[in-house]
Amino acid sequence: MTAEEFRLLRDHVYSHCGILMREDMKFVMERRLWPRLEALGMSNFSAYHRYLRYDAQRRAELEAAVEALTTHETYFFREMAQLNAFTDELLPLLQQRNASTRRLRIWSAGCSTGEEAYTIAMLLRDSRRFDGWDVEVYGTDISRRVLTTARRAEYGPSSLRTTPPEMVSRFFEPLAGNKVRVRDEVRAWVSFGHLNLLDEESYQLVPRMDVIFCRNVMIYFDLPARRRLLRIFNERLVPGGYLMLGHSENLLNLGADFELVHLRGDLAYRRPMLPSKGGG
Repeated sequence: MTAEEFRLLRDHVYSHCGILMREDMKFVMERRLWPRLEALGMSNFSAYHRYLRYDAQRRAELEAAVEALTTHETYFFREMAQLNAFTDELLPLLQQRNASTRRLRIWSAGCSTGEEAYTIAMLLRDSRRFDGWDVEVYGTDISRRVLTTARRAEYGPSSLRTTPPEMVSRFFEPLAGNKVRVRDEVRAWVSFGHLNLLDEESYQLVPRMDVIFCRNVMIYFDLPARRRLLRIFNERLVPGGYLMLGHSENLLNLGADFELVHLRGDLAYRRPMLPSKGGG
């Protein structure tokens, strides 16, 4: 891959989904995209870039390229300190706030193979605070391949490496080959959909959320893409709704319209409440 081919492909991927390949990732891009060239019978990356720009199948191939360039490593009950704060401090607030509607909407943005979305549903079930409520946990990802795994809901030991044993026995059913499947009662609260987080037209189908989990996703984006994504999240949260980021992420220098909330066990961000009419 020449420097010019890297620049053209990097900019094309970035304009599609906001994922930025740094200058030192040229070798990674070359290694991960080369199987796509072989599948298409091409011998150089210039031809592949032309295919992505002009071929009738360019949209499907661009999705395949993004699939190849992104990683999807995750597991159940990841970052337990934050999940404990969510369970112990935010769920009581959400139960009280939504008592009149008895409805709760939570979004796992960049859900990968589904472990985070199912973890959230398990925590909601385990709290017993929302029994009989209209509850939906939405998982979205740009990769159709990982969404297929998420919908299948079958996982191996690696996905369960931090899952408490009592949660395994309660919310999973055993399968052959040392695998497990998420029980139907949890799956009933979770749905998955394909979504490019920076494609603003896609958000017409996303309802207003009480909480958005977007953990360890923005690390793939540069500053302008992060700001754009945070503006979208702010629009899709209800006033007073919460944004949960990964522990290595924060909103410093992003100028985002969120309040920092100090929980006992962790931090969260919150969309400010709208000022009441009449200034009261």
